Amino acid sequence: MESQWGDGGSVDLDDTRLEAMTPDPLLTRDYETRPSLVYERLRQRHGPVAPVDLLGVPAWLVLGYRESLQVLQDDDGWPKGLENWRARSEGRVPADWPLGPSLEVNHVLIQGGPGYRPLRTAWDAALKPFQDPRHPQAKRLKTAVTAYADELITLVGQAGGTGLADLSAQFSRPLPLMVASHLLGFPGSQGDDALMDMWRVLDAGPDAEPALERLLATLADLAAMKLKTPGDDFPSHLLAAHPDLSLDELARELFMLLGMTSDHVGILISNTVVEVISGDGGARASLSAGMVRETMNRVVMRKPPLVNFVPRFAAKDTPLGNYTIRAGDPVWVSSAAAHADPLFADNVAPSTTVSSRAHLAWGAGRRQCPARELASTVAAVGVGRLFERFSHLDLALPVDQLPWRSSPFMRGLRSLPVRYELASVPDRPSAHDSASEPAETVMPDPSARQRSSLWRYLTGLIRAGR
Repeated sequence: MESQWGDGGSVDLDDTRLEAMTPDPLLTRDYETRPSLVYERLRQRHGPVAPVDLLGVPAWLVLGYRESLQVLQDDDGWPKGLENWRARSEGRVPADWPLGPSLEVNHVLIQGGPGYRPLRTAWDAALKPFQDPRHPQAKRLKTAVTAYADELITLVGQAGGTGLADLSAQFSRPLPLMVASHLLGFPGSQGDDALMDMWRVLDAGPDAEPALERLLATLADLAAMKLKTPGDDFPSHLLAAHPDLSLDELARELFMLLGMTSDHVGILISNTVVEVISGDGGARASLSAGMVRETMNRVVMRKPPLVNFVPRFAAKDTPLGNYTIRAGDPVWVSSAAAHADPLFADNVAPSTTVSSRAHLAWGAGRRQCPARELASTVAAVGVGRLFERFSHLDLALPVDQLPWRSSPFMRGLRSLPVRYELASVPDRPSAHDSASEPAETVMPDPSARQRSSLWRYLTGLIRAGR
């Protein structure tokens, strides 16, 4: 058999089985600091598809842009669903595999099989009021995002009109979590404690497992409350669109929205700030022209938050790149590597103000991220308010010394230290102004929030920085 290269040449396919290979580990120190070098080494050695070791489990990593689209746009040939994983069915995936817990929570991004389509249809219906700008819920949500952003920026300013701040910990990470809590319809400040547990889960530290248990229990309680007393929020709309969901199933979907949206959006905000401050000028030009989303599109071309998608599996023996992928083999598409594929990257003009929208940051095909419009809105409003409220922002570290955190899925900054100068007090409604929100979605009052673990954490950062 032969595999066609983009230049019209061809090479013989390698039919070696994945389990017979000894692939190099992917998650190394090099991957933590310079993943682009790791992708390039794999590309040079293997072509657009490479065997890798993921913490002791072999898998295929798709590096080529064309091959990534081939996988992402063919749900029948490359389905999701862990039931399709041959090695797992044969007991060859260790029970204590570190990535197991995150893949075992069977929500809309993981699920395959016949249950996926009605679940995705329900997701689309439940999110539409919050993503379609013609709906009043979308307008109220945008108002809430602005108010939360101003609240966080004002809190930063409590340390002084000028100073140092960690925009990751003090803005980029809490903002989307606060918005997600609003979207989920948590009563009062109850959601803030869940947000702290979500942070612990995402950071994958020693307290991640008990935090996950607490978080799923909290979300199950929230699901039960919405089943009994529906509101104008995402879980209530999801239940209305899919009334057969059990409480456990609904809790898993809420977990996905909370985790995926918050981490993805937080990283996107931080990466955009860095690009505007230290980039080649194109991002700043887009922002100055009022095109915040164009700025973000430029950023995700170079630094997509979601670097590797959750696995798909070959439905049958299929040629991909220079290898034959056997039925049931796990295939991880790398958007970061695909964006660096010369067949794609060489056709993107870096100097243009208007970006290419051919990026894979939100996936591609029918399983493209259902919350991409919502996430883009939150990030765009957050970035916009930062550069409106601060008259000056500058990195407190050289850009090549910023600390990164990499996981098998996401890549973002551990911290974003900046020197800032605050411009002025916002002429906008407060997040606690009941006139800006209808009664059923009133945000927590200041005293309740000040007692929450999230707010204690954020104010502690202010005191520590003084």
